[in-house]
Amino acid sequence: MRIAASPKFSTLANAPCVPTTHSDNTAANGAYLGQSQPHVCTCGGKAALALHNRATAAMTRRMFLGGAAAAIVPFIGFQTSKAIAQQPAPPDRPVLFTNLRLFDGISNTVRTGVNILVEGNRVAALPPVGEPVENAKIVDCGGRLAMPGLIDAHWHSMFCGITEMAAMTADIGYVYLVAAREAEHTLLRGFTSVRDAGGPSFALKRAIDEGIVVGPRIFPSGAMISQTSGHGDFRMRHEVPRNDSDPLSIAERMGAAMIADGADNVLRRVREQLMLGASQIKLMAGGGVTSLYDPLDTTQYSEAELRAAVGAAEDWGTYVMVHVYTSRGIQRAIRAGVRSIEHGQLADEQAARLMADEGVWWSLQPFLADDDANIKADPGAKAKQLEVAEGTVRAYQMAIDMKIKTAWGTDILFTPQNLKSHGRQLAKLTRFYDPMALLKIATASNGELLGLAGNRSPYQGKLGVIEPGAFADLLIADGDPTVNLDFLGDPDTNLKLIMKDGRIYKDQL
Repeated sequence: MRIAASPKFSTLANAPCVPTTHSDNTAANGAYLGQSQPHVCTCGGKAALALHNRATAAMTRRMFLGGAAAAIVPFIGFQTSKAIAQQPAPPDRPVLFTNLRLFDGISNTVRTGVNILVEGNRVAALPPVGEPVENAKIVDCGGRLAMPGLIDAHWHSMFCGITEMAAMTADIGYVYLVAAREAEHTLLRGFTSVRDAGGPSFALKRAIDEGIVVGPRIFPSGAMISQTSGHGDFRMRHEVPRNDSDPLSIAERMGAAMIADGADNVLRRVREQLMLGASQIKLMAGGGVTSLYDPLDTTQYSEAELRAAVGAAEDWGTYVMVHVYTSRGIQRAIRAGVRSIEHGQLADEQAARLMADEGVWWSLQPFLADDDANIKADPGAKAKQLEVAEGTVRAYQMAIDMKIKTAWGTDILFTPQNLKSHGRQLAKLTRFYDPMALLKIATASNGELLGLAGNRSPYQGKLGVIEPGAFADLLIADGDPTVNLDFLGDPDTNLKLIMKDGRIYKDQL
């Protein structure tokens, strides 16, 4: 993922300070300090240091926190605005879903003869049809499909709903407001959980969890960690070289990325993201399609640097995911202990076999250079995009043939017009998979991948399945996954009920 650098970024740093109030962000242990505090100008060094001493964030994130505060205040003060959806109340008694066809995310069949009992935010039981349940609210599904909520394993909550130009020039508060709106839209497309693959999504996650805005569960990675000249180095040429005493780049200050060179510096940056609440860590281990400096074939980060990140994550009970396309980069990352390969469309059979042998996850996206592709205006980027598209077809075939643990995500980025294709980008992969097998990847398998976060998971419970004890995230839909998944491409029409965490966000039954 790349945010092209621009001199216009400098306007953010010079924005006037407006008196207001804000809430503290994430404490060192991942908890939140909820007390509202008097406004302190976060553009000054002393103020930023004061925030740092309160364990809310490092000085490098002063601009991010200022923007988060500016974005959250309107949410609190104007909860009746149509731009900010109301959190539905939890049911006051158990809910029994009846008259349904169940895909539970685990089996390869759609079965009948069972109901779904939800108590609180969990699935309590799957009682057989006809078994009485006292004091339950009955929801007749009309013979429709009941399935787990969908999971996107490679999502950018902060950057999916804005253009690249907006990311370069807009105030961070605006970015947050757009992200909050798109979080609601994401949930209403049937995606009840996402793994955020890089960006300052901590405050958005908090707002969703606290019911201030509506959206999916977010597993945040925090800032993408990159070497100098890597896929996360968004600086302009005039900013190079940078001395140790020089200020951080705008992308670093807003929490989109962090540059780290050498094992010790990587260790520091990883620990900072863990402090802020990252459920997993994202590193850039290779070149990208939309990149100013790093060609697609480059290998980034030494094995020692990757091992430093992996060790820090493992010490916190979680894992590292890496952006990488090439076989050389994939093999280096796996040797260092990385557990999830993001993209990897240029892998050869040797790299794919290593993923299979080591049980590493292959997080693939449908990069097929079709109407759903992220827009690339630069001719060089378009050429790289076509190369990746050709590799995507080979990658899916190898993943299937070698039985590699495969995750699904979209990586919709700076192309808001593509958000409407969210579900379709899953459905079209039936060219490679049986529809039921594909739906299992986007539910139970993706839920298993999210579970690698262990105790760093923000949500302790099973996701992507409908079974006793799992989170009550489910969809009632008009569709037959034994035939195709086309119904997911039109969620407004075909998703009749959406429940997340035991709360009903949409009901058209």
